[in-house]
Amino acid sequence: MNKIEILAPAGSMESVIAAVRSGADAVYVGMKQFSARASAKNFSVEELKKAVEYCHERDVRVYLAVNTMLFDRELSDALDCVKAAARADIDAVIVQDMGLCELIREAVPQLRIHASTQMSVHTPYGAKALYELGFKRVVLSRELSLSEIREIRDFVPGLELEVFVHGALCMCLSGQCLFSSMLGGRSANRGMCAQPCRLPFVSGENHHALSLKDNSIISYLKELERIGVTSAKIEGRMKREEYVATAVSACVQSRDNGVVEEKTAYHLRSVFSRSGFTDGYIKGEIGEEMFGFREKKDVLMSSEKLLKEIRNSYRSERPRVPVRFLFEAHVGQRAKLSALCRDREISVFSKILVEEARTLPLSEEKIRENLSKTGSTQYYTEEIRCSVGENISLPLSSINAMRREALETLDQKRRKRHEYQICDEIKPLCAKSSDRRDLRYATAKDDSILSALSDFDLVFLDLFAFDITKDYPESIAVEIPRALFSEENKAEEKLRLLYEKGIRHAMAHNIGAVYLAQKLGFTVHGGFGLNIANSYALSFYHRFGLVDAELSAEIDQRKIEALNSSIPVGIIAYGHLPLMITRNSPIHEKDCKKISFLQDRKGESFPVMRYENHSEIFNCVPILMPQEINNGDRRVFLVFRFSVENSVDKVEKILENLRENRSFERFTHGLYIRGVKNFTII
Repeated sequence: MNKIEILAPAGSMESVIAAVRSGADAVYVGMKQFSARASAKNFSVEELKKAVEYCHERDVRVYLAVNTMLFDRELSDALDCVKAAARADIDAVIVQDMGLCELIREAVPQLRIHASTQMSVHTPYGAKALYELGFKRVVLSRELSLSEIREIRDFVPGLELEVFVHGALCMCLSGQCLFSSMLGGRSANRGMCAQPCRLPFVSGENHHALSLKDNSIISYLKELERIGVTSAKIEGRMKREEYVATAVSACVQSRDNGVVEEKTAYHLRSVFSRSGFTDGYIKGEIGEEMFGFREKKDVLMSSEKLLKEIRNSYRSERPRVPVRFLFEAHVGQRAKLSALCRDREISVFSKILVEEARTLPLSEEKIRENLSKTGSTQYYTEEIRCSVGENISLPLSSINAMRREALETLDQKRRKRHEYQICDEIKPLCAKSSDRRDLRYATAKDDSILSALSDFDLVFLDLFAFDITKDYPESIAVEIPRALFSEENKAEEKLRLLYEKGIRHAMAHNIGAVYLAQKLGFTVHGGFGLNIANSYALSFYHRFGLVDAELSAEIDQRKIEALNSSIPVGIIAYGHLPLMITRNSPIHEKDCKKISFLQDRKGESFPVMRYENHSEIFNCVPILMPQEINNGDRRVFLVFRFSVENSVDKVEKILENLRENRSFERFTHGLYIRGVKNFTII
């Protein structure tokens, strides 16, 4: 059983040092662009190179996070970032966008690619799909229980799994949140989340119904290690280095000793928390007790006195790298010191010749004593062997100089771990433009409204809304829910039954659902949850088997028009946009209706639909496609999403208004015109 890796966040060089000196096995960092934590300090190319050298000298791995959704015009710069990081010798890259993944495989084929938690991988088929696509590791969704993690581990034994063990919990399944972008144009999928979930949202007595306590499952490290989880990840690239040091220390103690020391646990609570911590997801105990927000008392606990005490804990270098010495000295020759560290071996020689001792000869004991003085370096002596002649003389200053030179030379040798072959010539994308602008799709959560949707080419009904005893028209297709969690087996069985009844088309919103639907023989359509926003992502999904794809709701009109796609692309023409998909429901009334409401501080009401194992939060007003897109030149097919509309009369009235171009009392054009904010390039 391999020791579980402790993976620390680092938004700055100060955090890198704090993490390494506190015992981290790896750190993950972002660059100035294209990071899912764009507000962190992040690293320039030169700063990244220094960070990698520092870490590699200390046997610490460095992963680069480029885990954001990208548009066409950004792909070249994003790839340049990855290539620069490869030249700096990073150990892996964490990616969300499948278009960027395609480019990385072509440009730096030896570079390990880890699937970001932004890919929304929370089921065995999601993990299996990425493993078969060549991903080395998957960062699992934070919402999983211990048994669900074990199920994924058993289903895909060759894939490395990374699990968040401490830090902030987003209310929404990562990669599926549109709340921040719809309310203020700052996209969570592009590293610019404004954290609207931390604002007051009222549900019953809970006035922060979208704010969860911070996750902390550090005490479960031994169990995760036994399951076969590769990496224990700490969230927090935007947090200060004292937080990083404390969280790493707690993880080291839990992994190595089975328990976190009381003092460290106190520091962990004090340095940052939101009304304490929760382990609800890992235990599978989901409910009201998981909610919390950062109160004044939480802030006051993080005093300057406490922070200074934490800083003192990592002030000095941590000896963590074993070195073996072989010292050879014979009269009339230069002394030789060989140093072996892991798979690197070097030799250095004394500047002067060894002489015959006139008085007191140099003893092996004295040699060992001086070679053991690795001082304030990261090395400690694991073994010292001597092969020396009798009655020799060599100044101790020469031995000390040889030791220093040997360790410095080892540093230089150990900084470089990889020999990446980097290709600067990337073949341009040659996709034949494919339009099916005449198509109209609809989606429905309830089969009672299907009679109002008979004019659509395909109507995708929610998988669990199907009544297996009924017969459905040929135009009825199935939409696989964006969140399945422990229900993937149940979903697979129902999909089999639907296929047997003649349902042949399926819409999938994550790569696991695409894999499952293809496995069962369905014609697969991509949903907006895949976050497709560039031409290379479309090219990948075309080869992966999609016949068409609904684009991300965060792509604007100009970017849509510029896409180069060999499969038809669609946009949402109407619908209450799902802003969040959550495993823990913000609504906790026992006998609540299927649709309930959250109220924000401005009095707006957001519909919430509860299902068996998750909830969806919808925008307070519907999105309407701008008229300029719906003209004779449009390149997209249209998707009409009916979710909170639960009666035939209501749906028919909406469709009539749309046909007659009548204005709705309240609506939004979403991001089709204004778009989302661009990356800040520092």
